[in-house]
Amino acid sequence: MPTKPPVITEAEAEVMEVLWTAAPRSAEDVAAALAGRQDWQLATVKTLLNRLLKKEAVSAVPDEAHGRRYLYAPRLRRAEWAQAQSLSLVDRLFDGSLAPLVAHFSSRRKLKAGDVEALKQLIAEYERKAGSKTGKDHG
Repeated sequence: MPTKPPVITEAEAEVMEVLWTAAPRSAEDVAAALAGRQDWQLATVKTLLNRLLKKEAVSAVPDEAHGRRYLYAPRLRRAEWAQAQSLSLVDRLFDGSLAPLVAHFSSRRKLKAGDVEALKQLIAEYERKAGSKTGKDHG
């Protein structure tokens, strides 16, 4: 797997979600799993799988039981992809700063008490770790 996760399109992400749920799967299995969400032909799913292969996001091994068919499995972990996506979003839309991101969401959607408490805990944890790195005690 490359050091930086590959850029995955929205359509490719749909395929990856299927593979992250259960793998290995054939192209036919992936198409069947997507049937309720997408109106894609098998050829479209195969094209997406080939793109993901070139990006090294998935691997393919011959399906010994079914001749010329391949079984696909994710090489890219969902957590790695999600982290890259979230960092990219913050960089693109908020110039890499988290405060405007939180302000943006809180101005458009009422924060639940649990969300506010979770943010407070994240800040406290950050301050605790920062204090332990510098030798200072933050409370």
